[in-house]
Amino acid sequence: MAVDETCPVCRTAAIVCGKWTLLLVRELAEGRSRFCELERSLTGISPRTLSLRLRALEEEGIVERQTYADIPSRVAYALTEKGLALVPIIDDMRAYGERWLDLDAACDTDSAHASLAAVA
Repeated sequence: MAVDETCPVCRTAAIVCGKWTLLLVRELAEGRSRFCELERSLTGISPRTLSLRLRALEEEGIVERQTYADIPSRVAYALTEKGLALVPIIDDMRAYGERWLDLDAACDTDSAHASLAAVA
């Protein structure tokens, strides 16, 4: 898909519409930061896909990787200022879903994962 470089909506969509991307940003915004925590919370994501998404978001400046010198070493991920700026978009999507989509009660995370993953 060609991206219209003059259109901010197209350029933003090219970044955030990748499969699992918005869910990954949401999980990082909720405080999950280690690879295993992210993998566990994103039901159905493969380790390879998670690794690729984290790397792509890091290249875009949305996520930063922090390596700690512990033994064994550990890695944590965090949203940058650019990544935190996506949180209101996710909040708006949640509000839209609660208002306009036929959801039973509170957002079922497994269903939300499947729905957002399917969009991308």
